[in-house]
Amino acid sequence: MEITKYYTKENTLLVGFPSNGLVGTFSISYFIHHLKMKQIGEIEIPDLPPTLFVEEGEILSPIRAYNRNNLFVIISDVPFNYNSVEEFVLAIHEFCKKNAIKKIMIVSGMEQVNQNKNDCKIFGLITHPTLENILYDNKIPKFLNGSIFGTDAAIISIFRKTNIPALVLYAECHPFFPDPEASINAIIMVAKILDVEIDTQDIKNKIDKLRIQYRNLMEETIRTSQQQESKTRMPQIYR
Repeated sequence: MEITKYYTKENTLLVGFPSNGLVGTFSISYFIHHLKMKQIGEIEIPDLPPTLFVEEGEILSPIRAYNRNNLFVIISDVPFNYNSVEEFVLAIHEFCKKNAIKKIMIVSGMEQVNQNKNDCKIFGLITHPTLENILYDNKIPKFLNGSIFGTDAAIISIFRKTNIPALVLYAECHPFFPDPEASINAIIMVAKILDVEIDTQDIKNKIDKLRIQYRNLMEETIRTSQQQESKTRMPQIYR
């Protein structure tokens, strides 16, 4: 991959975790692999059940941190329940302070069951007006109305009270199935913001395989989301 510039002049953190359509999981994983980012640490959450993943013989923690130049990544391969989400968000905040992060970007999915695959939209939500120019320059419409809960809401709640601005990108997607097409749209938008060259043909070639491979994670994510919903008891617009 050819990188057109140093991603960003400021230390920027990308965050991805299982949510609607597994958009965050797919898109952030893409940048880790295709930018050849180096793992720099792991995040342990005591309330999560003991879990490890094996990838090409390498043992991986479910929550990992990566870095290349001014770009940092935190990715989780497990969804967070009502008890563990706060610990995850506080860990992100601590990571930002230790690594002088100046802004964070969260990639997630927005429920849209009957969306046109050729016209999936991406909406943006910002915690600080300093990020208005990112929305304007990239023609990203604002997420204007709705309810947010779970991991997204927890991150937004913390960072809107800090001096570290956060941008959440919501890609329209199917909420109940892995949605690689929506993830490709998210990847393209993040790459545009970071000004990097990308090639998503590899994902396009493996779309059917990815849906099958991540089916169990999607089911676990839905169960966790339903548990969060029952505890918040809020009218559901975004899930």
